[in-house]
Amino acid sequence: MRTRHAFPTFRSIGLWFLLLLCQAMALAVSTPAQAHGDTVKVVVTGQREGHVTADITWENDGDAIDETVAATVNAVSPDGARSEGPWKLVRDTGKPAGWTTAEALPPGSWRVSVDVGFPALGHGDKEVAVPVVDPAPATSPTAPQPAASGTPDASATPSAAAPGASADPSSSASSAAPHAAGDDNGGDGTLWWTTAGVAATALAGAAAGILLRRARARRLRS
Repeated sequence: MRTRHAFPTFRSIGLWFLLLLCQAMALAVSTPAQAHGDTVKVVVTGQREGHVTADITWENDGDAIDETVAATVNAVSPDGARSEGPWKLVRDTGKPAGWTTAEALPPGSWRVSVDVGFPALGHGDKEVAVPVVDPAPATSPTAPQPAASGTPDASATPSAAAPGASADPSSSASSAAPHAAGDDNGGDGTLWWTTAGVAATALAGAAAGILLRRARARRLRS
């Protein structure tokens, strides 16, 4: 009789142990999800060179989200005349909770809203101002370098190009005058010697003629 009563006791203990094990496994699986919560916190931090930036964390514990975030970004101007998006968020390098857009907003004021659909629901918005970036100034051409002190500049000192020329025209005229005078004297000397030669030749011819006539007269007399 005692053996029959002991068998149900061991069986009931095994069922209770199995039930407790299942409950422990269920708690182990559900605890992380309950710690993070069912919503995410979205904080639009601003913009960087027109790219919208935001921090997305779990609502309950503030942990960064390791999974892929499915979110859309929309931007509208204050007057509603312009709109950008929807764009998707991509991870911001170097920030565990940071996200940004690959696209950039044009300069101006924008009302930016971020809506997250996975891994949980979340929403954030903020006024963002994108400044106008001035274009880079054009580079001016390189100015010509001044001439070295030891090297004369031909354009600055025209007289240096002709070192043999005199700067005073009167001195050049006076220097040319003696040469002209010398040329005139040389011409007169040549003319004088030519005239003297002609005269000497004529005298010599006349003397020879007189001698010939006297010789003929003597022959006729004899």
